[in-house]
Amino acid sequence: MTAPSDLTARLGLDPEARAIILNADDFGMCHAANEAIAELLLAGHLDSATVMTPCAWAPEALAFAAARPGLSVGVHLVLTSEWSRYRWRPLSGGMSLVDRDGYFPTDVRTVEERAAVEDVAAELEAQLDAALTAGVDVTHLDNHMGSVYGLQTGRDLLEPVFALAARRGLPFRLPRVVDGTEIGTAMQPALDRATAAADAAGVVILDRLWTHPFELAGEGTDEEETYEQIRDGFLALLRAVPAGVTEIYLHPMVDGEELRAAVDYGAAKRGYERRLLADPLVHEVIEQEGLVRISWRALRSVQRDVG
Repeated sequence: MTAPSDLTARLGLDPEARAIILNADDFGMCHAANEAIAELLLAGHLDSATVMTPCAWAPEALAFAAARPGLSVGVHLVLTSEWSRYRWRPLSGGMSLVDRDGYFPTDVRTVEERAAVEDVAAELEAQLDAALTAGVDVTHLDNHMGSVYGLQTGRDLLEPVFALAARRGLPFRLPRVVDGTEIGTAMQPALDRATAAADAAGVVILDRLWTHPFELAGEGTDEEETYEQIRDGFLALLRAVPAGVTEIYLHPMVDGEELRAAVDYGAAKRGYERRLLADPLVHEVIEQEGLVRISWRALRSVQRDVG
């Protein structure tokens, strides 16, 4: 297992601390996301969330965050729009970023193959500026569907991300190592180059980035995964967290008519994740394991100390 960086020490923690950030992606995607994420943030069950500013329900999420500057809320940088019935468009109008209908592409490969770096840079800055203009004290940046990582073709779009993060004094969600993920160790050399570029730019990044499967196993069949199975798998994930700083990201939403009209799959899993994050067993295991919960606000302080 790869050793962690010195990030825990820079945070004022024991160098061997097992620090976690429980983050909710897709804030602002729809009202179902906003309702679940807002309640979890207010209850202290989440450490942070990231807003998709091009989405139709972003104003509600941004207004919530702006009214509560003590929360850790970042920007979920978007270059894809994956659902078939609910789509969103760029804020900047870059023509290399859209499909023939004027929306972001549904898949990451298209972004990697077609997006012009200058259009990406303008769009990501516009998305961050939308949150700042709304009054949000933005604490960090991350990326929707991994569209800037180069996972499909090897062509990453990290240069404009690092430039934006460094200029605005914000950390970025990039892991140093892939152990504990499904990406595979073959990606580690590319990740090593990316982390070296982040370090050179003075951008604070994570040691690890973990989640659990996006979809509900066996969804729609007699073998459909139960909530208890999901919970037990998540508890095992928590127990396996090593030393260093690990973000665990989920997509909690209210599983109802609105969500099922918007997404093509995964509504039940998102509803379960809302329940999971509030489950007392999850928080018992976090305490029993001695995991230290931190927020991206703490990483932003380290970032700005670097700057």
